[in-house]
Amino acid sequence: MKINKLNSIILLGLVAIISILVAQLLWTKEAFNLEQKKLSQKAHIALLEVAKKLYEGTNHELPAQNPVQKIANDYYIVNVDNDFEPEILEFYLQTEFKKMNITTDFEYAMYNCQSDEMIYGDYISLSKKGRENKTVYFPKHKNLVYYFAVRFPNETTYLFSSMRFWFILSTVLILILLIYVYSIFKLLQQKKYSELQRDFINNMTHEFKTPLSSILIASKYLIEQNPIKEDKKLHTYTDIIINQSNKLNSHIEKILSIAKSDYVPLELKTEPVLIVPVIKETITNILLKYPEAVIKIETNSEDYVIDADVFHFTNLVYNLLDNAVKYCNEKPEILIRILKENQSLKLEFADNGIGIPPKKISSIFDKFYRIQNEKSNEVNGFGLGLFYVKEICNLHCWKINATNNIEKGITITLTIPYKK
Repeated sequence: MKINKLNSIILLGLVAIISILVAQLLWTKEAFNLEQKKLSQKAHIALLEVAKKLYEGTNHELPAQNPVQKIANDYYIVNVDNDFEPEILEFYLQTEFKKMNITTDFEYAMYNCQSDEMIYGDYISLSKKGRENKTVYFPKHKNLVYYFAVRFPNETTYLFSSMRFWFILSTVLILILLIYVYSIFKLLQQKKYSELQRDFINNMTHEFKTPLSSILIASKYLIEQNPIKEDKKLHTYTDIIINQSNKLNSHIEKILSIAKSDYVPLELKTEPVLIVPVIKETITNILLKYPEAVIKIETNSEDYVIDADVFHFTNLVYNLLDNAVKYCNEKPEILIRILKENQSLKLEFADNGIGIPPKKISSIFDKFYRIQNEKSNEVNGFGLGLFYVKEICNLHCWKINATNNIEKGITITLTIPYKK
């Protein structure tokens, strides 16, 4: 089975991020072990210094064998073979730990050979103010007479706090992985929905075109028959069938072209175009459809030339004029202004229609978007006209925006680069 290119990229990205995360976790584990060894070494050195201090000023010598023994990761015993005072031991412990930069809490206990038990010393807090009084069990050790034990109850927490950077980095990588997986899930979901939409539109429009073609052929044959020509009502009804069928056919073609442009970009054939004659010709076609409309052009020159695709530019102007006429409750009046500003040419299409709510005006160029108003039930359409206009502007690298007029209607403005 051939693997899709997108799926391959997703898989590679996922493997890469997981590999980095696994490597980061392994490095974090190694860093933890290293920090644990460092703490153990510093504690060993500090306790050895404490033992030396306890022998100073006495007639005894420090044993040749290392007096410090590590019983567990957080538990040490020190054999001194010499009597000592608890206050002196505590002072030396705090001093040496401070020298070695051991800032975690500790607790100590001493062995009393007379009572044959461990006498609890104290809990020393180096990271907090004050001390905590706790009773902790310290086991006895055979073959030792004078010794003391030290435990670091918060060793793991202390090590974790010293590795804050590593854990933050690992957490960030985990978050990146989760975001990546979520993004990929949403991408695949969107891709699936997009393919379903495309297939639905293609199937729906093709299924519509077959019976529609039959209706058009039959209607055109029917209208040529003498009984139909002689009956004014029948001729009118047949003519309505043909006109509405043609309108439906144009809607279907528009849907197909928009659906196709989502996957195969439209190709423009740009050439120098005199825009005023094109606009006038389009106005003539619109007036055939809407003879009651009044459309005027206001311009300082008839010689404005732009680089454009004539076919798509004509459709663009037609769509804007068609919308302006359809969404109007009174006699449609449209003013097309052509202005030159600096290095740009502006085409303004101002109408006297019903207008658009300010909150919704930014959405009118979205695909399939139709505003619910008093004219929406009267006007047939799929919300593709202005989307098509926006796409053509984007392909030409033009800017388009819509604003409400002060009194009524809207103005749609095209900003076209112009260097002549």
